[in-house]
Amino acid sequence: MAVPKFRTSKARTRRRQSLNMKLTAPAMASCGSCGNQILLHRVCPKCGFYRGRQVILPESKV
Repeated sequence: MAVPKFRTSKARTRRRQSLNMKLTAPAMASCGSCGNQILLHRVCPKCGFYRGRQVILPESKV
């Protein structure tokens, strides 16, 4: 079994770990009816449409 010859420094360990801790921006899509940027598979809060049909009343009309 392989054994490391030298101890891995804290800086090298943390540099390697930090590459995997980066946050990615969520995928956004444009609403089909109003063009507002929304998260995927969510109801548009601006117009209340989801997949081409009215699901909820929008916040501005309530």
